[in-house]
Amino acid sequence: MKSTFTVQIGDKVAYSAKWLQSTGQVAGDIGHARGVVVALESPTPDWTLATIKWDGDFPDTVNVANLAKVGANSRFCAQ
Repeated sequence: MKSTFTVQIGDKVAYSAKWLQSTGQVAGDIGHARGVVVALESPTPDWTLATIKWDGDFPDTVNVANLAKVGANSRFCAQ
C-alpha cells in the first residue's frame, strides 16, 4: 500500500517513531538521527526511496514510509 506521507527534496527528516518501535530500535543512536532529503526515486508506483544526507553514519537510502519530517516546531509523525 502506498504511503500518504510525502517528503520533498530539502525536507529535514528522521526515522519515524512507528518504524523505530516496529524494528525494536527504541534506544540507541538511530532514534536521534537527523538528515536532509537530497534525492527521491520511485522504483515502483507503490513506494518511494529517499536518499538522505544524515548527520551521522546511517544508511543513505530509506523508504519514505519509514521517515518523519522534523523541524524546530514539529513533532514526529506517527507514520
